[in-house]
Amino acid sequence: MAESHEKLEHYEEAIADMTKILELDPSESQAGRASIRLKPLPDEKREKMKDEMIGKLKEMGSIFGHFGTSVDNFKAVKDPETGSYSLSFQN
Repeated sequence: MAESHEKLEHYEEAIADMTKILELDPSESQAGRASIRLKPLPDEKREKMKDEMIGKLKEMGSIFGHFGTSVDNFKAVKDPETGSYSLSFQN
C-alpha cells in the first residue's frame, strides 16, 4: 500500500504506511530507507504546487490589470503547522 501511495504522490500516506511497517517490524530496512527518502517529498510537492499557482496567477495578470490590480497584490503564506499555503490579496 505504501508503494501505491508513493506512486500516486500521496506522500503523507506513504510515510504513515512505512511508519506502521517499522512499528510492526523495526528491522525492516527497506521501510526505514523509504521513510528517509520520502520525508522531504510532501514539502517539495507543496512548493511545486505553490509555484504553479503563482505562475497561473501571473498568466492572468493582464485580466487583473483591467481592474487596476496586480499579481503582486497576491501573497502566498505558509502555515507552519501544516506546511500548506494560503493565498491572500493585499492592497
